[in-house]
Amino acid sequence: MSTLYQASESGFYGEYGGAFIPEMLYPNIEQLKSQYLNIIQSDDFQQEFIQLLKHYVGRPTPLYNATRLSAEYGSTIFLKREDLCHTGAHKINNAIGQVLLAEKLGKTRIIAETGAGQHGVATATACALRGLPCIIYMGAKDIDRQRPNVSRMQMLGAEIVSVESGSKTLKDATNEAIRDWINNPVDTHYIIGSVVGPHPYPEMVTLLQAIISKEIQEQAKKKPTHIIACVGGGSNAIGAFYHYLDDEEVQLIGVEAAGHGIDTSMTAATLALGTPGVLHASMTRVMQTIDGQVIEPHSISAGLDYPGIGPLHAHLSDTGRVLYHSVTDQEAMKAAHQLSRLEGIIPALESAHALAYLNNMDHNSGQTIIINLSGRGDKDLATLTNGISDETE
Repeated sequence: MSTLYQASESGFYGEYGGAFIPEMLYPNIEQLKSQYLNIIQSDDFQQEFIQLLKHYVGRPTPLYNATRLSAEYGSTIFLKREDLCHTGAHKINNAIGQVLLAEKLGKTRIIAETGAGQHGVATATACALRGLPCIIYMGAKDIDRQRPNVSRMQMLGAEIVSVESGSKTLKDATNEAIRDWINNPVDTHYIIGSVVGPHPYPEMVTLLQAIISKEIQEQAKKKPTHIIACVGGGSNAIGAFYHYLDDEEVQLIGVEAAGHGIDTSMTAATLALGTPGVLHASMTRVMQTIDGQVIEPHSISAGLDYPGIGPLHAHLSDTGRVLYHSVTDQEAMKAAHQLSRLEGIIPALESAHALAYLNNMDHNSGQTIIINLSGRGDKDLATLTNGISDETE
């Protein structure tokens, strides 16, 4: 992997990254920085991690040739089926890895934030597997729109803390989880669900999710021309892109949530509209006012409803290695219904943003397009089935 796309010793990708942390968190972050690479690259960690991914998570996930979807667009389209992972999304890869890491660090209590609930479910699942107490911070708005996942987390024994501040979504849940970690620095490990937050989290989550692109390389009989993934914080996208970052022949495309449109106040398209700033202890691109106040994002998808982005994605955008675009709520809804009726696969609304970008491409028979189907749509059925009309058929 080119050093252009690796974090520096201080955790920067170009001008983005770092660890802008309060003094109370310094011991936790220093412990992670000094030990995480040695632990996750050790033979005993890798052996246990790979065995759990295979026998518990269900990896490798299939690379599925979506023939009817391909015929619709006139190109060859494959879906990387992360929706078939245990718990229904790619988030379980990171959760399993970080719980194993926490055990190696001697931590006995796990906290996490969640938006769409998939990271919360994955963390609760990993904690149940290993017998660890689990506290999940979730915005009150997200609790209302992701009820199935709230019930799953509770069934798994997690304590759900409803966050009533701010926009009551992912940003605010992350704030509360960080406060908890500050107050419980000795026994608690904070499992961040995406490639965001202070160093070493962005790199650590990247390495745990890179299994996705590793499998794509092994499964694809022909080198893809394009790999497409949705981007909120960016963990599923960086997982799908990682092993192709040095291969300029493969076009990498990240798709953000435009919400009602990037020309409106109801959007979550950070790279389209954001400017450099510090969010959740990392220098990245942030949707903010001129005086640095965070602008509340909007997306129909709870997992993309975030005003920042992972620092590596900000760097990849600046360098031009990955092209980032955005699609609207309505475009994502249509794409979800299209896949459901063409292939019998109901995608998460997050993944539907990546699918929707197919309509913005010029297609030809020489293309091999891989879309990372990061999660399944069970959690979004209430939204997906609300007001189904002939327009979506």
